Amino acid sequence: MDPLDALTEIATLLERERSSRYKSKAFRTAADIVATLSADELADTARLRRRPGIGDTTFRVIQEALAGEVPGYLAELRAAAGALRESALRPLLRGDLHCHSDWSDGLTSIELMVDAARRLGHEYLALTDHSPRLTVANGLSAERLERQLAVVAGMSGGGFTLLGGIEVDILDDGALDQEDRLLAAVDVVVASVHSKLRMDARDMTARMVAAVRHPHTDVLGHCTGRLVEGSRGTRPPSQFDADAVFEACAQRGVAVEINSRPERQDPPDELIARALDAGCLFSIDSDAHAPGQLSLIDHGAERAERCGVPAERIVTTWPLPRLRDWLDRER
Repeated sequence: MDPLDALTEIATLLERERSSRYKSKAFRTAADIVATLSADELADTARLRRRPGIGDTTFRVIQEALAGEVPGYLAELRAAAGALRESALRPLLRGDLHCHSDWSDGLTSIELMVDAARRLGHEYLALTDHSPRLTVANGLSAERLERQLAVVAGMSGGGFTLLGGIEVDILDDGALDQEDRLLAAVDVVVASVHSKLRMDARDMTARMVAAVRHPHTDVLGHCTGRLVEGSRGTRPPSQFDADAVFEACAQRGVAVEINSRPERQDPPDELIARALDAGCLFSIDSDAHAPGQLSLIDHGAERAERCGVPAERIVTTWPLPRLRDWLDRER
């Protein structure tokens, strides 16, 4: 097995399972090193073992791969991961409107996120790093977002399009945490609540409805903010009038995100049903913070299918021209 492929697949599986970021980063660092080495340099085991960035586990993986074996650590991860969740809906998904790079709190470069999206067969991916107020996530100032959009503009081609976007924080009064001129400049605006999640239900409803009615909002991200499992522990859902929020989404053509991260499972099934009844559109998104997490959309697809969401009402099943028409709709 090619050592570079082995190291990269291990990193991808660790990311998908939301293991420690230090583990996946160690394998991506080793992969970056291996990519620069010749066959002779890889064969020089004494020097390879002393190279900074090559640890005991990554060294063993390289040696096993060079010996023509599937490395034991990779075999264990493959067995633990099992088969990807399958649904009739998953093959219909053409892209993803919510992911992060190391420009904010993602783990890797934009280039690696794009490469992973291409490998999944995506037609498009929206890069939606965080907005300024979320300093804990290294949110992008207006100046940094402008620089990022210039980078994004050069990363499409070969049947794949990288869309410029932002996951913009919904402020306490429902305003969006970025300049309107930049919200107009990006392709996709995902609006999400990240603070004061325990706000009074009446105030939270007004806050969310105001954000949905903003002329640049396209997707309402992880609407309850809940956490149901994982290393961050659990968190109850925010309280709000779901019918009022989803009615506003339906009126404005704003898609309700079905967030595919297993620790979120947001919205809960009962709210997906209420959004369906309200006539909402949906967007199945990975909320990926690393390349391996882009494949989490199979979790979202499985939930959407189980809840009876028609493919026609899921914007991420639409081809790019139709998606762009929706993004450019009259508000």
